[in-house]
Amino acid sequence: MKTMKGPALFLAQFAGDAAPFNSWRSITAWAADCGYVGVQVPSWDARLFDLEKAATSKDYCDTFKGEAAENGIAVTELSTHLQGQLVAVHPAYDTAFDGFAAPAVRGNPKARAEWAVDQVKKALSASRNLGLSAHATFSGALAWPFVYPWPQRPAGLVEEAFDELARRWLPILNHAEECGVDVCYEIHPGEDLHDGISFEMFLDRVKGHGRANMLYDPSHYVLQHLDYLDHIDIYHDRIRMFHVKDAELNPTGRQGVYGGFQSWVNRAGRFRSPGDGQVDFGGIFSKLTQYGFDGWAVVEWECCLKHPEDGAREGAAFVAAHIIRVTEKAFDDFADAGTDRAANRRMLGLE
Repeated sequence: MKTMKGPALFLAQFAGDAAPFNSWRSITAWAADCGYVGVQVPSWDARLFDLEKAATSKDYCDTFKGEAAENGIAVTELSTHLQGQLVAVHPAYDTAFDGFAAPAVRGNPKARAEWAVDQVKKALSASRNLGLSAHATFSGALAWPFVYPWPQRPAGLVEEAFDELARRWLPILNHAEECGVDVCYEIHPGEDLHDGISFEMFLDRVKGHGRANMLYDPSHYVLQHLDYLDHIDIYHDRIRMFHVKDAELNPTGRQGVYGGFQSWVNRAGRFRSPGDGQVDFGGIFSKLTQYGFDGWAVVEWECCLKHPEDGAREGAAFVAAHIIRVTEKAFDDFADAGTDRAANRRMLGLE
C-alpha cells in the first residue's frame, strides 16, 4: 500500500481575468493559501500555461514548475479535456463544441479533429518535459447521440463508432508510450467512454494498450446510479487519476437520471462540493489505498449551490482529512510470538 498525494486542485473552474486567478504565480499562491499542495493544469488556458512552449522547451517547463514550487505547489497533471473532446465529435454537436477549438479550424470538422489530436500529443510531450506520469482528458463521442436505443440502433452502428474512436486515439496512445505518460480518460456521460463496459469496448479495440487508463470521478457514477465502489474493485489496475467531486441523485415521481431538461439546481442529479453530496469518500479513499493508488487526490469543484472559493477552501481540508497515511506494521504486531518454520510445522502437527 502507498499513501495518496494531496490535496490538489483542478484549476479549470477557477482561472479568470481577475486577480488572483489570472496568472500562474498568483493562482498558485492562492491555491496554497487555501491549503493545497498541488494543482492540475488546464492546458488550453493561456493565462496560466503556454502549451506550445511546454511541448518543446524543457527550460520553460522547469521555470513553470519552479514558480509553483516557490508557492509550495506541485504540478500534478495537465488536462486536455476540451481538446480531447474534439478528437471525436458527432455532427449533432459540431456547433456546440466548435468554441473549444482554435478559430482557424472552427466550422471544419476534419481540420478541427486533426488540431485536437495534435493538441493532445503536444500536451503529452509537455507532460514528459514536466516530469509527469499521467494526463487527464476526454475521449470524445461519436455514438453518444444513440445512447438510448430508440429508434432501434442499426446493426453495427455502435461497433463502427468504437472502431473509429480507437483509430483516432491509437496514434495518441502510441505517442503517450513514447513519452512515458498514461492517458487517463475521465469516464463521463457525454463521452463514448462513460462507464466500465464502454471503456472495455474501447480497450479491446486498442488491444489493451498500457497507456489507456482511467480518471476516476465518482460524481459521474452517482448520477448514473452505478456502483462506484465496485468499480474500483474491477478497474483499480487502470485507475491512474482521481477527481474528488461529490454529487447527489434524488429521484422523484417527476424526474430521475435524465433530469427533465432542468437546470443544475432543479435536476434530480446534481454536482455538489465535497462532503455535501452522497458520495462515500471514506469507502473510496479506503479502497484506492488498499489497491496501492499513489497518485493525487484532486478536487474538481463543481457545485450548483456553493460559492467556488468556499468550495475550494473546504475541499482542501476535506481531502486532507480523508487521505490515509498507510501503516508500516500490522496492528497486532505486539502479539508476535517470533515463531519460525519448524515451530509452524509443529503447530500444524506435521512434526
